[in-house]
Amino acid sequence: MQGALIFVALEDELPASAVPSHRVIYTGVGKVNAALAAAAAFAASRPPLAVNYGTAGAVTPGLSGLIEAGAAAQRDMDIRPLGLALGETFGDAEPALLRWAQGPVVGTGDNFAAARPELACDLVDMEAYALAKAALRASVPFRCLKYVTDAADEGAAADWAANKAKGAALFAAWLARL
Repeated sequence: MQGALIFVALEDELPASAVPSHRVIYTGVGKVNAALAAAAAFAASRPPLAVNYGTAGAVTPGLSGLIEAGAAAQRDMDIRPLGLALGETFGDAEPALLRWAQGPVVGTGDNFAAARPELACDLVDMEAYALAKAALRASVPFRCLKYVTDAADEGAAADWAANKAKGAALFAAWLARL
């Protein structure tokens, strides 16, 4: 789709040269960096579509390759002492689970997941929820694709390092079909 903005945390995951006809915005790692990058991009223009591409750990067995997610939640938002459920944000107008399509749930957090998170989710990453929320607030349609690099377990860091670049060609082919 012409004019779509592609949000990616790191150039190692998707070099801009892999998708030369699209604008790639490198957000940096984590929810704050992703939200700031998206807010700046949406303030400058309203694209017809925002797409988050990146890597993820699979929490649900059997997920592999390039996965299109349909929802995201904050796996590290924990203010249960105030009476809210894990993942809920106090005073937030948006629901704790942001759903934009059918598909697996990405649990986003500001830590690299090397174990199954307490919040139920299928995949784990560090940016999707923030990007989805920014797109929702800007009224920009959103899609999210993750390349599974690891099993979010004790070997996750080494697996991620070895596999983080392997999904770029698959994402570029998906984008060409869009």
